Amino acid sequence: MKAHKLLLGYLDTPERALEAAEKARRAGFSGLDLFSPYPVHGFEAALDLKPSWVPSIAKVMLIAGAGLAFLLQAWTSAVDWPINVGGKPLVSWPAFMPVVFEGAVLLAGLATFMSLMHFLRAWPGKRPAVASRRLTVDRFALAIPAMDEADCERIKDFLKGCGIDEIEIREN
Repeated sequence: MKAHKLLLGYLDTPERALEAAEKARRAGFSGLDLFSPYPVHGFEAALDLKPSWVPSIAKVMLIAGAGLAFLLQAWTSAVDWPINVGGKPLVSWPAFMPVVFEGAVLLAGLATFMSLMHFLRAWPGKRPAVASRRLTVDRFALAIPAMDEADCERIKDFLKGCGIDEIEIREN
């Protein structure tokens, strides 16, 4: 079920944001999000977020890129155009390593970029929905989705109990 409103509680320091996020998680709120102007260690644990898929995708594509680069070189030098140069074997793997490395890095880099664009939904030309310009400078915000008015009042009371005075309500 999709939430109808989003309550944003603005905070000044990352320590207060972490503390408020942990309190919200322990209080049983779901769908929490935390906005920050810079990465802060501990946000994932405070929000109980799952690990990202991006490193796994990068590892798989790194191995795939290395394998494809090796297979391409082996096929071109041993099958497509076999030429014996200086008595070396047709599939001379030490000579293939620079291209294998470059192929692995290229495919892993492209896959990381594309998966980040997909997971962040940050496609070119899309305007980001920024709740407040100060969130990109020096403020933090804890976002809690609300299903109805009663839920909205309960979340407001919770945020005020955490010492958050500035609360913004956004309609979805």
